[in-house]
Amino acid sequence: MRGVLDRFEDQNQAVILIEDIQIALVIPVNELPKGSKVNTYFWIEERNGKYEVTSIDHKKTKREEERSEDLMKKLQVKSRDSKFKK
Repeated sequence: MRGVLDRFEDQNQAVILIEDIQIALVIPVNELPKGSKVNTYFWIEERNGKYEVTSIDHKKTKREEERSEDLMKKLQVKSRDSKFKK
């Protein structure tokens, strides 16, 4: 299953949202794979009732970054074409 790094709390806890099962997994930052940052997607496995981040899903992370960039570009174009004064 997949999860996304939503935020950091107290500088030493990472909150990962797992949409498939609707839970927020809170783990120590030092258990994240190297290079993890907010909006990074992970592969997660359940082992004996505990969830473990096994690796970064680089393809999904890149795809979502590109999608977000495209949406921002569209918003910027729309705001330039606005009939309202700024």
